[in-house]
Amino acid sequence: MTESTPASADLATLHSALANEQIVLQSVAGATTSEAGVRATIYLSTLSSGLVALGFSGSTPGLLVTLTFTLLPTIFMLGWFTVVRLVDNTVENIAVRQRMENIRAHFAGLHPSGPSLLVSGDARTGEYGVRYGRSSFLFTMASMVAAVNCVLGGVLVALALSEGLGLATLAAQLTGMVVGVVLLVSTLTYERRRIRAANIARRPAELQNTVLEA
Repeated sequence: MTESTPASADLATLHSALANEQIVLQSVAGATTSEAGVRATIYLSTLSSGLVALGFSGSTPGLLVTLTFTLLPTIFMLGWFTVVRLVDNTVENIAVRQRMENIRAHFAGLHPSGPSLLVSGDARTGEYGVRYGRSSFLFTMASMVAAVNCVLGGVLVALALSEGLGLATLAAQLTGMVVGVVLLVSTLTYERRRIRAANIARRPAELQNTVLEA
């Protein structure tokens, strides 16, 4: 009885530490989600304000051109910074969620009824009723901001070609569309690679080689 006391004390200490870690991870997850929402709101608000300013300057051609080629490039760069950070937020959430799942799995293994109460993963409906697939990254805040920003980039190119270089309107518009599509594909590819690498890192070691070889 005396010999088991230190082990019991160590186990109690471990459980206390894990409970505290779970609370910390929940706070980190909440802060990360909140930051992503704030960043997306800042970008969209800045873009909206910039477009309103351009609308008010429409009656003055010289001022309109000046604002167009100063405001829109600045907002475009802000959009790229926002997208990169939003992808970081997604990766951080994946890492935090994995650590929380590991803690939950530990507690689930302490009692025979633990898995049915604490582990809620389901192959059909997914965890918490949401099933994530390969295309789920298209519906993140990063993808939303990327789509809007790539449209802005295409518009900038079209305006630069038509107003700055005097290219025909139709040719400038088609070029802007192509540039916008290329930017969007490149951004989504970057996001997918980051998320895929994070998902591979959270899988068991024996599955990683299979995923990498696929």
